[in-house]
Amino acid sequence: MPRKATGRHSGSRGVKRDQPVSLKKLAQHLGLSPATVSLVINRSPVADSIPQETKDRVLSAARELNYRPNFFARSLRTQRSFTIGVIVPEVSEGYAAMVMSGIEDHLLNEGYFYFVASHRHRADLIEEYPQLFLGRSVDGLIAVDTPWHNDLTIPVVTVSGHNEVKGVTNIVLDHMHAADLALRHLLQLGHREIAFIKGQDFSSDTEVRWNAIVKLAGQLGLAINPRLVVQLEGDSPSPDVGYQVTRKLLCTREPFTALFASNDISAMGAIRALRENGLHVPGDVSVVGFDDIQGAAYQNPGLTTVRQPLKKMGKIAAQTLLQRIQRASGPTLKQIIIEPELVVRETTARLEKM
Repeated sequence: MPRKATGRHSGSRGVKRDQPVSLKKLAQHLGLSPATVSLVINRSPVADSIPQETKDRVLSAARELNYRPNFFARSLRTQRSFTIGVIVPEVSEGYAAMVMSGIEDHLLNEGYFYFVASHRHRADLIEEYPQLFLGRSVDGLIAVDTPWHNDLTIPVVTVSGHNEVKGVTNIVLDHMHAADLALRHLLQLGHREIAFIKGQDFSSDTEVRWNAIVKLAGQLGLAINPRLVVQLEGDSPSPDVGYQVTRKLLCTREPFTALFASNDISAMGAIRALRENGLHVPGDVSVVGFDDIQGAAYQNPGLTTVRQPLKKMGKIAAQTLLQRIQRASGPTLKQIIIEPELVVRETTARLEKM
């Protein structure tokens, strides 16, 4: 007579359900990579691209197999919290989100968690957040497009930071090269009456980028008409900011055949304002953006833009920070310069002679 089963069979890769399992074992049990399981467990925004069925499987298996991250033991052993603080102006679909994507990809793959704080350009929060993160015993900080003046006892890396601060590594774009790419492209197409949309005052890149444009224009023999320069207002990360300043620009009735915007979001708003005023893009006005956010390629027409490799910049920031944490001592690299790229799509065209 066959014996009656006395215990529950795991049914998969020898995982016992009465004992906690590691992330690696949980991933093996599911037939997934540890990185995928970590993204789901930690509710990362990157996990949005993972099928819901897969996420449900991961969370169900984690509960069933009693998965518990053992960060306390690892922290005692290494004297690290394996946690990083990230400070951003805001989280939207544009610049900050793409930088964050690169940061979190690398941190999660390396087994680090992170806290994100959004300051919305408030000076008091920019000053308070570093101390709050120190109180949470983070191993290091990454500040994205945030003015940085703090001299902290932990490693700090900034993305688009331009202040030279002790112990801080700045990841920055080569703005002279970026200005050269955009202006030469427009000049080669025959445009000399160019309007400009400057970024908001609070952005770390605004003055650096504008100074590069002015310098390159002088070198190329291009006169900048002050009446064709407008600046973004407000802190809304939406195309409306570009739409509003372009309407003001059009009200001056100063003629221009091209427009160079400080970011893609404002360029998208500018295109709508131009269309509403009966101007065709690029037939009447060529438009160049800046950043190459994900929506730039899907804009109709596709937006010509200066690409900042934002995800790459985020990844380099995370890599640099973890290298400094692991090294613990030694000289600090003050700056890492990233090269831009011109992406030509459908919003620029050769100027037809009148």
